[in-house]
Amino acid sequence: MEKEMFAAILPAICSDLIAKICATYNISETQAIEKLYNSKLYFYLEKEETKVWHYSTDMLLKLFEQEEENDHIEFPDT
Repeated sequence: MEKEMFAAILPAICSDLIAKICATYNISETQAIEKLYNSKLYFYLEKEETKVWHYSTDMLLKLFEQEEENDHIEFPDT
């Protein structure tokens, strides 16, 4: 995928995920943004070549929760 195209879709993916984090953890948008941007998941999400951005928002939330609980992410087989 071209860098410009990826740069255009990443904010939409993050926005959806942040909304789910807010609802799940009952925290503010600012807190959710901070949690996401400081996570290992975001480290992988922002790298187009990892293809983590292909996952659904629900799957990304599960991976985020997994990292919150275990400080580890186990990505599904692709």
